[in-house]
Formats: sequence, C-alpha cells, structure tokens
Amino acid sequence: MKRPGTFVVSSLLAAMFLTSAGAQAARAVIPPAWKNCTRVNKTYPHGVGRVGARDHTSGTPVTTFKRSNNLYRKAMNNNSGLDRDKDGIACEQA
Repeated sequence: MKRPGTFVVSSLLAAMFLTSAGAQAARAVIPPAWKNCTRVNKTYPHGVGRVGARDHTSGTPVTTFKRSNNLYRKAMNNNSGLDRDKDGIACEQA
C-alpha cells in the first residue's frame, strides 16, 4: 500500500533539483555586458577600476577609467579575465 504523501514529497524534491540545476546553468553563462573587453569598452571606453587603482604600464598610464568598486567587483565575478595584469582596472584603454 502506498502512502498518500509520497508523490507530493517526490514532486517537491524533483522541483528543487531542477530549480537548483537551472540556477547553476544560469550562473555559468557570462552576461553580455561582461563577455569581453570590446563589450565593456562600449559602455566604459577607458575601462572599469577600483577606487584608488593605478594602471601598471610601461607607457602613459590610463587615468580616465570609471572608478567604482561595485562595477569592478561585478566585472570580476562575471569574467575575471577582464583584468589580465591584475592592477585593479578591467579593460583599460588609453
């Protein structure tokens, strides 16, 4: 004899698993705004950096980048490859 609540419990577990798998798949996709430096530079022409960051370059340093700790954190969370030289500025351009 089957228990009446077995179907309900198994349905809830299946729904939780599918929701969790869908959320992980959604996080794996990089949002278009942070996909690559070409996309970032369309919105922020000189890049995005932390407040107080300094450009490490052999030439003229970039000083006109957008300074925002929140935007830089969001960029790094979505695509850590945007700051290749690890100077605190993502996608810097002169």
